[in-house]
Amino acid sequence: MTAAAAQRPWGRVEFEERLRAVAEERYHDRHPFNIRMNEGRLSPAELRRWIINRFYYQRNIPVKDALITAKFDSPDLRRMWMRRIEDHDGREVGEGGIERWLRLGEAAGLDRAVLLSDTDVLPGVRLAVDGYVNFCRLRSPIEAVAASLTELSAPDLMRRRIEAFERHYPWIDAEGLVYFRARVRQGRRDSGETLPLVLSMARNRAEQEQAVAALAFKCEVLWSLLDAVDLAEQEIRW
Repeated sequence: MTAAAAQRPWGRVEFEERLRAVAEERYHDRHPFNIRMNEGRLSPAELRRWIINRFYYQRNIPVKDALITAKFDSPDLRRMWMRRIEDHDGREVGEGGIERWLRLGEAAGLDRAVLLSDTDVLPGVRLAVDGYVNFCRLRSPIEAVAASLTELSAPDLMRRRIEAFERHYPWIDAEGLVYFRARVRQGRRDSGETLPLVLSMARNRAEQEQAVAALAFKCEVLWSLLDAVDLAEQEIRW
């Protein structure tokens, strides 16, 4: 391959295939902890540990989305992306994805004050999530947006998670699964907006490669989060 060919932009189809390959091959549904979750092999304490630590990621989603929104110079794009903040924060108190995750915690026997305190968030989880927020703060709009494309794989994961919780963890009230149910629809809608946006924003090979690398980085963030939860040796107090 000549140097010129190596720098030639990928066609739209090849670019999309490369993005989808990263989302499919490196998504955290393959992590051993997630596999054990779906197979019903987590203890109540392990599941509660995951709920607590994953909440640190959940509550930072609208923060990273606010940082991405600020990068857009188009009112249309800002309006589109601001809806994601509303999805998690809600329009009113008691609404949104963060509230639904708190209800998941309560359904699993956790006091919402435990989740909101951040006291039990593992250092590795905090490092991974803070790194992702800073990535969205400091990197280009293309990279910040492309990192969100893990949502390509999210709907399938959420469907499998609902089935696993209903089958293996009946001690968690069904009302606690509302977050997962909502994300099936939201993830499909969000990825339907984000993928065309990334495909159009990346206009040269360097930008395309940055987008693919950004998505790989986000997969590593989610994988590292589960690594920390899986390998935790902290005293279980819940």
